[in-house]
Amino acid sequence: MTITIAVAGKGGTGKTTLTALLIQQAIDEKWGSILAIDADPSSNLNQALGLPLDGTVGDIREDALDQVKAGSFPPGMSKQDYLDYQVNQCLVEADGVDLLAMGRPEGPGCYCAANNMLRIIVDRIAGGYDYVFIDNEAGMEHLSRRTTRDVDLLFIVSDPSVRGLTAAKRMKELVHELETTVHRMVLVLNMAPDPLPAELQKAVAETGLELVGVLPRDPLVAEYDAIGRPLAQLPPDSPIRKAVAEIAASQADILRVKAAVGHSEG
Repeated sequence: MTITIAVAGKGGTGKTTLTALLIQQAIDEKWGSILAIDADPSSNLNQALGLPLDGTVGDIREDALDQVKAGSFPPGMSKQDYLDYQVNQCLVEADGVDLLAMGRPEGPGCYCAANNMLRIIVDRIAGGYDYVFIDNEAGMEHLSRRTTRDVDLLFIVSDPSVRGLTAAKRMKELVHELETTVHRMVLVLNMAPDPLPAELQKAVAETGLELVGVLPRDPLVAEYDAIGRPLAQLPPDSPIRKAVAEIAASQADILRVKAAVGHSEG
């Protein structure tokens, strides 16, 4: 069984930061094999993890469609086999985590057949891992276009504002309009004051989401971003790493299932 964790939120709320640090927490605690899927077109999860990125699934799709239009598609190979080979070629393999970047969204042409093939391929690859972490693009509308996998745990990240929390509530509502099933949704606030002002407490309650943690302001995050150092290299005792560890512990009934099984069998 593969456990799928997705992180969503409007742009600039800290989705990629949370995703990268959750992944690093899983690596440090040896939960199991991990696939990171960067579903944000900006494709910067690799930088947060300190991994290279040579190509994306979107690049593969566009290149294959260009070849079909030009009549230069490789003879003797089915489109499914070609896409399968190319996707496996752009999978970044590293110690503790592998990475697959989805890349740019669809252009103006017809992509239905190609996207269906790619979803099958991505799901097959993901099924070989204990954990799949998805750094989603802003909003929730396109999650089901990336993968048909059910999501075991969805973190919705918001900034500490009533407007941001209203957007988080809308994302929760959008989940029910998707083909993808989400078994649990929780809320994380980024850089929120402690304690929360009464207005924010009310806005949190109105989302209908459980607030499972707050990511504090951490000067090391800005420092690492400025020099291009991967956030996954933040020390375990940094404020934000400690907050992410507490968030992970709060969801241990889902996140630690594989780790617990592995230890009991070892």
